[in-house]
Formats: sequence, structure tokens, C-alpha cells
Amino acid sequence: MSVLAYAGMSGFELGIVTEVFGLPRPELEVEWYDLTICAISPNDLPMLGRATLRTPYGLDTFARADTLIVPGVSDVHAEVPPELVAALRRAHRRGARIVSICSGAFALAAAGLLDGRRAATHWRYAELLARRYPAVTVDASVLYVDDGDVLTSAGSAAGLDLCLHIVRKDYGAAIANAVARRLVIQPHRSGGQAQFIEAPVAPTPEDDRVAATMQWALSHLDQEITVADLARRAHMSTRSYLRHFQRCSGTSPIRWLIEHRVQASLALLETSDASIEAIASAVGFATAATFRHHFTRLMRTSPSAYRRAFRSAAPA
Repeated sequence: MSVLAYAGMSGFELGIVTEVFGLPRPELEVEWYDLTICAISPNDLPMLGRATLRTPYGLDTFARADTLIVPGVSDVHAEVPPELVAALRRAHRRGARIVSICSGAFALAAAGLLDGRRAATHWRYAELLARRYPAVTVDASVLYVDDGDVLTSAGSAAGLDLCLHIVRKDYGAAIANAVARRLVIQPHRSGGQAQFIEAPVAPTPEDDRVAATMQWALSHLDQEITVADLARRAHMSTRSYLRHFQRCSGTSPIRWLIEHRVQASLALLETSDASIEAIASAVGFATAATFRHHFTRLMRTSPSAYRRAFRSAAPA
């Protein structure tokens, strides 16, 4: 695995990649990633905060990795260096997995790797990316997009979600959750979650009541839960509850419940031999057909295919 460093980057942009993939994790008892920090040319790189990064590894090493990560570009308005474009194309032809975080999508787009694909980037750059590369379907609303061999994410913090998603794909839920606990972050946020939510600076008492109902719902996903049930628990009218829920979460209660029920099913699919029908019931779907429909819509694969993929990817 390799990550590209560039002049003018922040330590955080590089740090989210090195923290997830570069930090040794012997406690997990699996063969962890071998991460190399590379640069377009192996010289001293000035970073934000008057620091300097030095790496002896250039684009040849970068392009030879099985997974290449571009955490950003130095200037979204400038042309992507042709030698970087060539390295990305060479790696992609070889079958490498290509990942971008934030403005790194501009490098992938310049290499033609996003043509005909849906891609994420920071919402500030989405319009520019779409205008410059019209063959790319830019989604400004999501945290990340997994398109198999090419993965893109929104702003830097969303890069953490994408990095954990990659760990989850490679090693399964248990390992990804262990890494998340070390990072003290949420183990799994769906790529389709909104990049930002319009919310007041100071929460209101109504928002606290909505948050309490969300916590209750997460503990009772196996039960039938209606919007009216949640509104009663929040001591609100259904109309008021819907308004406050939208402000708190950026979505509706039903969509939020469906997403979290699908998320709850992932660990069961990865770690248990329970039938699809049993898993559907355990996470609160009325029928297996309803579960399959929502799972496929959100995960872009079926529950059975997801189970097979993670069983084959996760180490013994």
C-alpha cells in the first residue's frame, strides 16, 4: 500500500492514512498493511505549519503498490502533473486499487479513472470537478463512493470513514471495529450519509429528546418502530418530531431506521451462519424480501453476495 505526499499538505491529511494503515497492530493477530509514503519526486516537501517531510520513495514505488491512496492535490485549479497521471494509469491497468480522499479525486479524474463512474469529493470542490471532468458523475452529498477498484471520499474526516470501510472489506467487521475503538470513532458510517447537516449551533431541548429516541431505537432495532412511536417517546407531535429529526440528522426517521438496520445486519452476515430470513427479523425488517431490497439499494450488492465476499476476504 502506498500514499502520496505533496507540497503544502497538512499533517492530518497524511495522518488519517498512516494512523489506519501504517500503525503496527500486533494485537489484531493478522498480517497488517505495509504502508509506504511516496512523493512525485523524492525531495523535501514543505507542509503546513512550517514542517518538512522527507521520503526517499518516488512514483515508481507509489505505482507498484496493490493499493494507491491520493489524499489530495496541492491546487485544485492547477493541472495534475503528467507523471502522476501516468503512474495512476499504470497502476490501474495492473489491477491495483486506487483511492482518493477529498481533492485527490482531481488526480484520479485527470487520469481518466473516474470516467463513467460516480465519485465523491469535498462539497466545496464538487462543482469544479464536475465542470472540468464532465464524464464523471460527481456526488457532492455523500461521504464516500466504493466503485470496486476505484474508491473516492469527501473531505478529510470522511477519509477516515473510507479507510475503515477498506479495512472492513479486507478483514471483516471485527477487525474494523477494533481499529475504530483504537481511534475512538464510530465503527461504520455508510458512504451514503450526508457530508454535512444543517443544525443549530446550540442544541435545543427538543433535539435532546430526539437524540434520546434515536438511542432507544438503536437498542430496539429488532422491534417494529413507527414514527408515531418515536414522537410519543419524545413527547412531541408527529409533525414536530419529523421537523426536529430532520434538523438533527439530515434525513427522515424511516430512512435513518432502514440505514441503521442494514448496518446492524453487516456483522451478522460476516460472523454468523444465520439465514437471511433470521437476520432480516433480527434487525427489524418485516420480511426477507424487504431486507434484500433495502440492503441492495444501500450496499449495491445482495446480502448473500456480501456474506460470500467478506467470508472470502476475512482472514481465518
